[in-house]
Amino acid sequence: MNNPYTLSKWLVSVLALLLWLPTAEAQKKKQAKPMNVIFILSDDHRYDFMGFMGKVPELQTPNMDRLAKEGAHLQNAFVTTSLCSPSRASILTGQYAHNHEIVDNSAPLPEGLVFFPQYLQQQGYQTGFFGKWHMGNTDDQPQPGFNKWVSFKGQGVYYSPTFNIDGKEVKQPEGSYTTDLLTDYTLEWLQQRDKNKPFFAYLSHKGVHAEFMPAKRHEGKYKDIEVVSPPSMYLTATDSSKRYGRVQEPKGPVNVRDIPKWVKAQRNSWHGVDGMYDGEIKFDDFYRQYLETLLSVDESIGRVLEWLKKEGLDKNTLVIYMGDNGFQFGELGLIDKRDAYEASIRVPLLARAPGLIKPGTKVEQMVLNVDIAPTIMELSGMEKPAQMQGYSFLPLLQGKKIPWRDKIFYEYYWEWAFPQTPTIFGVRTDRYKYIYNHGVWDINELYDIQNDPEEMNNLIRNPQYEKIAGELKAELWNWLETTNGLQIPLKNVPFKRIDLPYKGTF
Repeated sequence: MNNPYTLSKWLVSVLALLLWLPTAEAQKKKQAKPMNVIFILSDDHRYDFMGFMGKVPELQTPNMDRLAKEGAHLQNAFVTTSLCSPSRASILTGQYAHNHEIVDNSAPLPEGLVFFPQYLQQQGYQTGFFGKWHMGNTDDQPQPGFNKWVSFKGQGVYYSPTFNIDGKEVKQPEGSYTTDLLTDYTLEWLQQRDKNKPFFAYLSHKGVHAEFMPAKRHEGKYKDIEVVSPPSMYLTATDSSKRYGRVQEPKGPVNVRDIPKWVKAQRNSWHGVDGMYDGEIKFDDFYRQYLETLLSVDESIGRVLEWLKKEGLDKNTLVIYMGDNGFQFGELGLIDKRDAYEASIRVPLLARAPGLIKPGTKVEQMVLNVDIAPTIMELSGMEKPAQMQGYSFLPLLQGKKIPWRDKIFYEYYWEWAFPQTPTIFGVRTDRYKYIYNHGVWDINELYDIQNDPEEMNNLIRNPQYEKIAGELKAELWNWLETTNGLQIPLKNVPFKRIDLPYKGTF
């Protein structure tokens, strides 16, 4: 080493190695295959109706359980609007409803709206959409961002559907079941894909939307299952003779006086446990058929996972399962969604990607539907565009500690077709939830959701919580102001009034 020539040669070698290392790392990244993504969305699946959650002891969802065991369970996942079209638009755009402006199930698609699969296409992904679109005024027509298109009009039907396949209406076999068909079409497209390109498949189920219709093989499976009513179900009851299943007793303080009037009144409406879609179905049957309809969605997940394993793709594919909004089964006497209560706004969210996500990962941070697009975009190597308001939770899936939100915001806009629920704004932290019932002469709400998870004790009149309520209200309105949400984006209503003749301007 004392030889100057030898020393010089050694220094050159070290320098070359140092210069080569970044290049080699960059080359390695360049040569690594982009990760594939399969996003599976269900309809109206509440967050705790999965076998491993233990909410319904006899419910079996082995494939959802598998996703949680082999991947991650995002335990606090929420939607920013608990309604089909606005939530689906938020997933695809990464924006809040008042920004993408699809504020209800009838609002038309505004010009210039960009869906995140369009960015994936630019990144070289082949993309396919399979299932329920139900967003805007486009029915089942193919949408930007998808190379393959299989959809149906509106809510669709469970049996013998007609699908729009790449712009052509195709009647499906008599007696065929929509959940199974959509999975068939997804796997068929994946089998025929260009194997030199990464793929993104969006499998968007009709299940488990009402009116619930399970696959024939699942009919009656839960006919004897015990129906358990939530403890808040009878707080608004006016008829003590109406009881559904076993009644859970409240565990915490109860404040019946401060339940909003609109909530009490809705009990006997279309979306209440005593109205039940104008009496078309009994609550017990409603509950059991929902569980039976969910089984085919779980089987769909299993078929996707098995196909990935068979094709040797399971280690390079992120599978995400999510619900488009929650669903109430009697909480405060309500069914359906739309409101800002926990069972309505919380959704199941599971993710599996061996090698990327450690098995059994539990994510406690509050994650939103607007976070889906930024997450998938980061995985594909892209930064989110400026208009997206969500954040990538990819680091959370990897167990990393990063700065994260400490509160979430909620909005729901009054609908002409379902006027029982007012416009609602809300803000939720890990501890408290503030709900502003807009446009009605009624009380607002504040809940300590740690000590009152069933939301049975409205604290809004309690002077000890006046400061907390005031701070949350201010944050809510500041959020609306800073995100251009103070003006409600009203839309043309496609429903005609038949009870009043039109005679000029009213």
